[in-house]
Amino acid sequence: MPPARMTSLEMLERLVGFDTESHKSNLPLIDFAESWLAGHGVRTIRLPNAAGDKAALVAQIGPDVEGGVVLSGHTDVVPVAGQAWSSDPYRLRVENGRAYGRGATDMKGFDALVLALVPDFLAADLKRPITIVLSYDEETTCLGVVDAIAALGRDVPRPAAIIVGEPTGLEVADSHKGVAMCETRVTGTEAHSSRITDGASAVMGAGSFVDRLNRLGDRLIADGDATGRFDPPFSTVHVATIAGGSARNILARECLIGWEIRYIPGVDIGALQAQVEEIAREVTAERLTRYGPFGTIENVWSVDVPGLAPDEGSEAERLALRLAKRNRPMTVAYGSEAGRFQAVGLPTVLCGPGDIARAHKADEYITLDELAAGEAFLRRLADELSR
Repeated sequence: MPPARMTSLEMLERLVGFDTESHKSNLPLIDFAESWLAGHGVRTIRLPNAAGDKAALVAQIGPDVEGGVVLSGHTDVVPVAGQAWSSDPYRLRVENGRAYGRGATDMKGFDALVLALVPDFLAADLKRPITIVLSYDEETTCLGVVDAIAALGRDVPRPAAIIVGEPTGLEVADSHKGVAMCETRVTGTEAHSSRITDGASAVMGAGSFVDRLNRLGDRLIADGDATGRFDPPFSTVHVATIAGGSARNILARECLIGWEIRYIPGVDIGALQAQVEEIAREVTAERLTRYGPFGTIENVWSVDVPGLAPDEGSEAERLALRLAKRNRPMTVAYGSEAGRFQAVGLPTVLCGPGDIARAHKADEYITLDELAAGEAFLRRLADELSR
């Protein structure tokens, strides 16, 4: 059993010690969090994925009434493979006012603060509840929070505000772009390159497809950003990987393209996806079936993370600005789970300790001062909900 109390730093040490890279199970961490909460008499709801190797956790502290606040954090982290760490990334190292470890900033620092303060939340005279949500797969699909969102208003009272503790330096972020990721599989028919009418080159088809994606990206740039909030001030199309072909004198049988659209909230991503399907049909006709039924193009949309749209004056924004002692919200460049909460009508902002610029790289760290500031933020929340 965990001890009755742990400092935020001690809690962070425990959480960093769990290797929860997104392709691995997070169950040991969830087991620990569940045990910690149960040890304080807090009821938890475990929400496993279909495979049973990962789970989200929901826990309510305070009265069984609506109008509380959700503190949401993901438990998964990005891989460390190929990164030059100065020490074991899964063993917290504290040095010169910094705590180093994978996930220290993104975002086990916030998770550690929330769990470490459970005894204090319980001791407060909460008039509205604090609900803790720990999710999985944020770094890959942002789907690991979906079942937890469904539990809000069903298994626990519906909250008035959601605070997602992504590292914002305790600034309040009320907007970010959405992300739609796709793998396009271009299939051709092999033939000798001197006999191009006997088949179709998947690589040549892929080249035409990427050219059309560039044109789509140019149109999005021209459309711009009506909100004036985003940098860059437009939606973007980015092709990241292309792989295909076997030899210079063989028409390629297959080519894979990995790419994404990052879109401003309010952009109709369904309409963009429909345009991509039309591009695939046009390229198939022009390049892959010119001389016969020699090829196809298939788009597989693996990730679609909704953006977070500015919601000026929402309960979440007003509350977080008060607690963080800030005058106005900001916009962040990265995606998060926040848009999924907002999509079901829950006012949501990002606000957490640490700097996203340190995330996803070797020697990721959070400062002890940032942890202290985050703890003060959460104590102010408990005070607010006790009035």
